[in-house]
Amino acid sequence: MNAGTYLQQVNPTLQSDSPELDAQILLAHVIGLPRPSLLARLDSPLTQSQIDSADRAFSRLKAGEPLPYILGHREFYGLDFTVTPDVLIPRPETELLVEKAIKWLSAHPSKRSVADIGTGPGIIAVTLAVNIPDANILATDISPNALKVAKANAKKFHVHHRIQFTECDLLPPQSQIVNHKSKIDLICANLPYIPTQTLSGLPIFGREPTLALDGGEDGLDLYRRLLDIAPAWLTPHGMILLEIEATQGVAARQLAAEKFSNASISLRRDLAGHDRLLEISLHEN
Repeated sequence: MNAGTYLQQVNPTLQSDSPELDAQILLAHVIGLPRPSLLARLDSPLTQSQIDSADRAFSRLKAGEPLPYILGHREFYGLDFTVTPDVLIPRPETELLVEKAIKWLSAHPSKRSVADIGTGPGIIAVTLAVNIPDANILATDISPNALKVAKANAKKFHVHHRIQFTECDLLPPQSQIVNHKSKIDLICANLPYIPTQTLSGLPIFGREPTLALDGGEDGLDLYRRLLDIAPAWLTPHGMILLEIEATQGVAARQLAAEKFSNASISLRRDLAGHDRLLEISLHEN
């Protein structure tokens, strides 16, 4: 059987938004070729070993396992990150936060102390370290397994020496911070923000870690806690960037206004036109 025939057989069996593309990506991964090379060689015969491996991989996909977990990686902001079932799969919506963070840091060369709260696979911390070479970054997560993945990604892109990974709930005691001053210039967070009851009805429920998705009754539990402690950490003229769920814009903005009387607060929309990023820019006290 050649690659083209195999793809024709599996495409109709996949339940996804892009079954043909998913099938090509997965088969290319199994046989160790870039997807364009696979498409250029659809007439090439598959070995029995390749067919067996492909059958196992496609069985996992048909059973509902997300494609990035099967592949073991996901592209984000031009970088290829390792992902495992211990971490949330990177979404393109988070690139809005990273893009804003890079622009802000580039415009404020004296601001180089950054915290990535709930780092997961480390996509925010690592991408900022790659793009802002003199940034010093604190990356926290409550999950030790997630931190293992984040550390591996930092080593993969040779920025591990500029990121302090800390296992804690949101932020650690300030005495534990070894590579930073006592204050942080920029706090970034993509915390769990899906309301508990909403999450149970979503296709991702049970397929990605609930710890990285469940934001409590209204999806803002962790953001309330973070905004309670953030003032003690931020430098004057510091910035907070928070990714939020699309329906939380008004509530998140009101929450920020209650916590910060000396700040400019704004919402940014993603490419789909949904509220996605809450910006809190502190003024001098």
